Amino acid sequence: MSYKSDYSRAHGHGAAGEGLHHWWSQRVTSIALIPLTLLFLFPFGRTLGGGHEAFVATYSNLWHALVAVLFIIAAFAHLQQGLQTVIEDYVPNKTQRTAALLVNMLLCWALGAAGVLSVATVLFSA
Repeated sequence: MSYKSDYSRAHGHGAAGEGLHHWWSQRVTSIALIPLTLLFLFPFGRTLGGGHEAFVATYSNLWHALVAVLFIIAAFAHLQQGLQTVIEDYVPNKTQRTAALLVNMLLCWALGAAGVLSVATVLFSA
């Protein structure tokens, strides 16, 4: 039998304090992706079927390259946060959850960096 109150037993075991930040961050990236997706897809759609020359001509423009970089960053940040939520909710084993979160973070960062580097290479080589 414990003489501690419910508050005393629960104190220090509650929320980590990052839930609200994570929630807001996911909402901000999702709202940012609405105009960024449209601004990214129109120039990208015009380059389809045009070959490598059309792609280089489109993304050697600073505006199109900037929109593409912002889209890639927002998309992979949003993807990482969404997958983190799924992993935290559905992976019960703490070791597996930690490993999955680490792989999620590294994969999203690596793919996002590769996308940004690709756009920068086209922009600065043209």
